[in-house]
Amino acid sequence: MERKIEKYFASWKKSSGRMPLMVVGARQVGKTYSILSFGNSNYNNVAYFNFESNPELQGIFQRDLNPIRIVQELSVLAGKTIVPEKTLVFFDEIQACEQALTSLKYFNEEVNEYHIIAAGSLLGVAVNRNQYSYPVGKVEKINMYPLDFEEFLWALDQKSGCTLIEEHFNANIEFSLHSKFIDLFNHYLTIGGMPQVVKEFIEKRDFNFVVALQKNINDAYVADMAKYATPDETTRIMAAFNTIPAQLAKENRKFQYKLIKTGARAHEFETALDWLQASGVANKCVKITEGKFPLQLYAENAAFKIYLSDNGLLCSKFGIAPHFLISGNRIIDNIKGALTENFVMNSLVVNNFQPNYWESQGKAEVDFVVQMNDGKVIPIEVKSSENVRSKSLKQFIDKYNPAYSIRVSTKNFGFENGIKSIPLYALHCFTTDYNLDI
Repeated sequence: MERKIEKYFASWKKSSGRMPLMVVGARQVGKTYSILSFGNSNYNNVAYFNFESNPELQGIFQRDLNPIRIVQELSVLAGKTIVPEKTLVFFDEIQACEQALTSLKYFNEEVNEYHIIAAGSLLGVAVNRNQYSYPVGKVEKINMYPLDFEEFLWALDQKSGCTLIEEHFNANIEFSLHSKFIDLFNHYLTIGGMPQVVKEFIEKRDFNFVVALQKNINDAYVADMAKYATPDETTRIMAAFNTIPAQLAKENRKFQYKLIKTGARAHEFETALDWLQASGVANKCVKITEGKFPLQLYAENAAFKIYLSDNGLLCSKFGIAPHFLISGNRIIDNIKGALTENFVMNSLVVNNFQPNYWESQGKAEVDFVVQMNDGKVIPIEVKSSENVRSKSLKQFIDKYNPAYSIRVSTKNFGFENGIKSIPLYALHCFTTDYNLDI
């Protein structure tokens, strides 16, 4: 599957100031496949080392962190010569070896002619533990996520459709194929963006396999929780993880500790929520009290929402049969809004936004507020249907007079009264450097 991150890899390879590259993200998002695919296409060979599956690797980094010696021994272990600029060295699951993580500093400082990419599924969790030393300033880091909707369309051989979507997004004109892409969006909403799940759907077109794979991935996340946590911490992480669907199903999606257990308090579960974020399993959206630049100045960190990083996995945890979403069955109207909002959050995060939500004295709430690269503060209202009336968005506009506002829904493209209408299937076109041409 073609992934956008491979363009980033190509730019990294050509960079004169190239440092070892760290690719982080949740398990199963496609890190290993994408890096190997890039390496095989852009280098003479790839020297692949997995620190979880090959215990011999640990010993190479125990003696010292001399990069020349390490390369020599890695070449012997791999059975191939590691040639500067010709070989891609790939350290997979690097969080399993603290010394290997630290060694990246010396590779950068002493032998930067070697091209090194490291990946880690639980790296954020491991680094937060005291024994890990992250080579700050000596590595370049990028987050990898599940397939966004555009990548999903690529996988379905819909690249020409993506071009048309972008054209209509920029022109703010109605799209004649609107219904077709709303239908594909509903498929994405239930399938999600985990590459293995998408591949299984494309090959078999059988949702039974999709549902089974999603459950396996959720179960694997639970199994991971014990790797870098004490038994007590693991219990709390699992409790917080399992309560996310209930948190999002509420009309007010603000995270409430009492839903985890009666009498639960923030100090008991802060570490658990940090784990879910650091592992890439969940994203946090913090409340702001003012819609002014810079947004972080007005963040109220004690009030937040938690979203799962993949919509398909959220559907799995809700226990929703795929045909309910795809057919538009009204039996799930009560949670369609939660699924849609979760999708919008993930789409914004993938496009490098740091979304917040705005609340005014409990009387009005705007789903998301983002800050653009040029400093503009833009409110985003999310609707799971064509009913787009919103008193809250109007209150935000009246109070802060934003340059424009965004409404994401199942309605077609358009621009009216300062509000840009974006169909759910086109949200990937909205980036941090977007400039509205009115």
